[in-house]
Amino acid sequence: MISTGGVDLVAGLYRRYAADLVRVVEQQRALAADGLVRTGLDDLEAEIGYLLLRQLRPEHVVEIGTARGWSTSWLLSALRDNDRGRLVSFRRSRRPSTVPPELAEGRWTVYTGDVRARLDALPGTTDYLLLDAAHTRRFGRWYVRTVFPRLPSGTPVGVHEVYRGRTPWVRREGGVVLDWLAEREVPHFTVAPRRAPEIFAALADLRVELGIEGARGTTGNPMIWFETP
Repeated sequence: MISTGGVDLVAGLYRRYAADLVRVVEQQRALAADGLVRTGLDDLEAEIGYLLLRQLRPEHVVEIGTARGWSTSWLLSALRDNDRGRLVSFRRSRRPSTVPPELAEGRWTVYTGDVRARLDALPGTTDYLLLDAAHTRRFGRWYVRTVFPRLPSGTPVGVHEVYRGRTPWVRREGGVVLDWLAEREVPHFTVAPRRAPEIFAALADLRVELGIEGARGTTGNPMIWFETP
């Protein structure tokens, strides 16, 4: 979907859901200002994740790696606005959740501890997967060998912290994922400005046109998206 549709698909989603997205950005900005959640994802990658879920209308979303509540609240906002779907999150921290109860209630299940010991908690089907946990080669090797084979072909996946600077973190998780994709000739999509400056600029201009201001004002956006082969 996103890896083949690319910037045209994403631009279409911005236009389609612009009014809803403006409201969610304002919500997220308020949550951050009040200290209710600690910010994580950069603006474009958080917004695109929200837009993809609006379009996909998934029943089962999985998030491996959550601590600050920022990405979680974005995902839950999309499920709320779709009026369908549930999110299962895995987190190492045992601190109390900072996700607003009105977002979490009835649509969020969270497991604490090492996800590698909780594979039984993964839904039987996963319609969208977000990975933002330990950014190490070891963890990357684990999930490409253990989690990816469990996903049906065509499952949308987002992996954070891949493109930091002009090159991926080749000695860390990003290199493992990119190698896995290259071996299978699977394309991916990113809006990281140092990797895809033209895409980043085009979407930045579109957001100005639509009156969308980022909830954080950050521009790194190191995430990639792809669909499983």
